[in-house]
Parts: sequence; structure tokens; C-alpha cells
Amino acid sequence: MRALDVARFFVALSFMIPLASPPGAHAADPPRDIKGLYLMTDYPAITVKPGATTNIPLRLQNYGLGPEEYKLSVEGVPSGWTATLLGGGQPVAAAMPAPDGSVSLQLRLDVPKNAGLNAQTLTVKAEGQGTNQGSNQASLPLAVSLARELPAKLTLTTKLPELRGSPKSNFEYTLTIKNDSGRNLTTSFTAEAPNNFETSFTEAYGTQELSAIPIEAGQSKDIKLKVRPPSSIDAGHFPVSVTVNAEDASAKAELALDVVGQPQLQVAGRDGLLSARAVAAQQSSVPIVVTNSGTAPAENVTLNASAPTGWKVTFEPKTIERLVPGKDAEVQALITPGEKSLAGDYMVSVNANSRGESASSQFRITVSTSTVWGMAGAGVIGVALLLMLGAVARFGRR
Repeated sequence: MRALDVARFFVALSFMIPLASPPGAHAADPPRDIKGLYLMTDYPAITVKPGATTNIPLRLQNYGLGPEEYKLSVEGVPSGWTATLLGGGQPVAAAMPAPDGSVSLQLRLDVPKNAGLNAQTLTVKAEGQGTNQGSNQASLPLAVSLARELPAKLTLTTKLPELRGSPKSNFEYTLTIKNDSGRNLTTSFTAEAPNNFETSFTEAYGTQELSAIPIEAGQSKDIKLKVRPPSSIDAGHFPVSVTVNAEDASAKAELALDVVGQPQLQVAGRDGLLSARAVAAQQSSVPIVVTNSGTAPAENVTLNASAPTGWKVTFEPKTIERLVPGKDAEVQALITPGEKSLAGDYMVSVNANSRGESASSQFRITVSTSTVWGMAGAGVIGVALLLMLGAVARFGRR
């Protein structure tokens, strides 16, 4: 790179780098037209509770004066009250702020429980010994009002007060409890629901069940309410009331859940029979009754069966298009036992399904062998007997 290019590069870089500010350029320099000693606070008028201790932050500010010791005092303290000036966490009687500097102080007030509710004015003073020319003292009046503590206050809110689901659903509500009091509270909560409804409270992001929870003053916490209706409940609108209590405060929230209808299937034989007869290798028709005892129609009910190996089971019709609550429908199970099935009892499971709802029953099928095979067996036995008799007759003469 040529020397001229290098020079141009550093010139451009000098414009990109901000100039260094002189030390203290951004500091909060005191206005040049102010000089003297000042006592200051962010809160010159406060309210305290009888029987309580209150700390008021103060600052002793020195503008343009030389270092000097200033004696501290509080005037106008009512009888029975205690006023203590603190510096660095301990009682102090004097302070010495540096030129254009400040010293942090606190005024601690201990108010007796039996103090009247009349407003009081206390004056904090700082007095020098006259070393500095000009003002060498400062005072700060503080207006102190007394009031009994406000009663506890709670609020209870939820973003989703109404939920919808089936009788098998778990309804979960997220509730926010806010402590609008000036003190910490331990809140307890209860839920009122219709008969046979199960309710429980848990942490918002946990599974631990709760009956109470502490909440700091001015803070809020979330809890979760779980409501489980009985599985046999009919469709409808059901209210749930939640109450939160803490000392003399309470809050209430009205919730609701809408239970929609749901089919409930049952499978049985005609007249409730769960047994039938069949012949090996021959098709038998067994009536199957499907009942909907739920609160909503069952759509597209399909049937299937689980049978022994080598068996064939089909249904006529294969699907029940719609089964309204309180009604039943009959289908025929066409069962064909395997050719090698021996005489005896066998179990066949018949299942009905409709969009997540299912039911099944076990049917005992008593199988007997075919008459043709029985006659053939008898013939074989007869031939064997004749051969045996002939052999006995022939060889018996010898």
C-alpha cells in the first residue's frame, strides 16, 4: 500500500472514532450559580402507621463550600416518638460532606401504637461551626401523616373463564391471584362445583396439589384449577365458583364448563346372550346388538372380531351409519370355525368403534363337528371291526 493511501486510511479512521471526553465531562456537575449547604429527600411528605418503624432517606449536599463538620438534629419530635439519624447503618450526630459532594443519611422514626392520627411536622437540621463563609446550616421540614393500615385486598382473575369438553375431559383453568395489600399474605382457595365433580388446585407450572400459597405485598401468583366431571354426566352448562381468602380479605371468580354429549357403546347378543353354537367349517349367523347409552349420536359404528386361528368372522351390515342415544341396532356376525376345529368351547371377541368410543364383549362359541365327518368316522370304525372279526375267524380255526 502506498504511503498516500495509508495516510488517507488513518484520516478516515479518525472520523469514525469519537473524541475522548475529558474526565468528568458527563458527570452531574453542580450548577455554578448554587452555593451552600442543603438537606434533601425524595419524599418530604409521608404516611406512617402507628406501631411501625419507618426509614426516610436523606442527603446532606455541599455545593461549593469547604469541608466542615455539621452537627445533626431533629426538632418537633412528638412525645413518645423516637427519631434517630443514621449514617452507614448506625446512629450519627454529625456529618462532613466533601466540597461539591453529599452524605447519605436516614431518619428512622419509631411511632408508638397509641399515637394519635394527627399530622406532625419534624425538622431535620445540620449546623456548622462558622468556618465556611456564607451559609453554614441547612434544615428540612418533613410532613408526617399517620393512618391505620389499609385492610388487605385481593383480586382474582382468569383469561379463560369458560371451557368446553366431553365428560372424559379434564377442564383446567389458570387463575391469577394478586395481593394489593401493603403486607405479605398467605392466601387459601376453595372451589364450589356441582355434585360428583372433582376439583383440585396445583402450581401453575407443576403438579403438586395446593390449598394455600404465600404472596408478597403488591405481587401476584398463578395457580391452576383442575375440574373433572363424572363420566356419566349428561351434556350441559355447569358453573364453578372459586374463592380466595387471606385474613380479612377475599376475592371470587365465576367459572363455567360446557359438557358436550358423547356416545357410549355396549355390545351384547340378542336378549343379552353371550353364547352361540356353530359347526366346524360351516358358517353360522349370530345376532349382535349394539346399544348407545350415551348422550350423543354414534356415527359410523364399525364392527370387527378377534377369533381363533383359522376362523372367519364377518358382519352384515359392516357399519352402522348412525346410532342415536338410547337406541340399539342389530347386526349379524357370520362366524365360520376352522375345518380342523375340534368339538368344544371357543371365545370370540366382538368390538364396536365410533370415533374414539369403543366397546367389546366376549362370546362363547360351542363348536360341534359335521355330521358327514361323524358318519365317515363311524364307517371307518365299522370297517375296522369287520376286518378284525374276519381275522379272528380265519386264524382262530388254526
